[in-house]
Amino acid sequence: SHFYVTVMAQHNKLGKEGEQKAVAYLEEQGYHILETNWYYQKAEVDIIAMKDSILAAVEVKTRSSVDFGLPHEFVKPQKIKLLTQAIDAYVVRQNLDVSVRFDIISIYKKPNEFIIEHLEDAFFHF
Repeated sequence: SHFYVTVMAQHNKLGKEGEQKAVAYLEEQGYHILETNWYYQKAEVDIIAMKDSILAAVEVKTRSSVDFGLPHEFVKPQKIKLLTQAIDAYVVRQNLDVSVRFDIISIYKKPNEFIIEHLEDAFFHF
């Protein structure tokens, strides 16, 4: 069980690192970061960002091995439903007049660099 805890800690650390990279990447692309790790009921939205009256709900997927499947393959329909509800609630609560888009930022950690892929409108491509 000790090994499991260590692996989880490393995984969480990688996830945090990945989210920081995603935030930096989005800011470079001209997005304004509104929230990170925003919770609504059972959903957690990794990043909520705004650009040109588009509100992007961004799911960050960080991985360190390449043979892990495509990032959008592990966003399950139930999760998509929860994320959609969460963002609807956010928009209503903040009284925003925006179009909403769901993105996935996939971060692949190589030994000394991060490869970042930004998939816009991710949930409608499969």
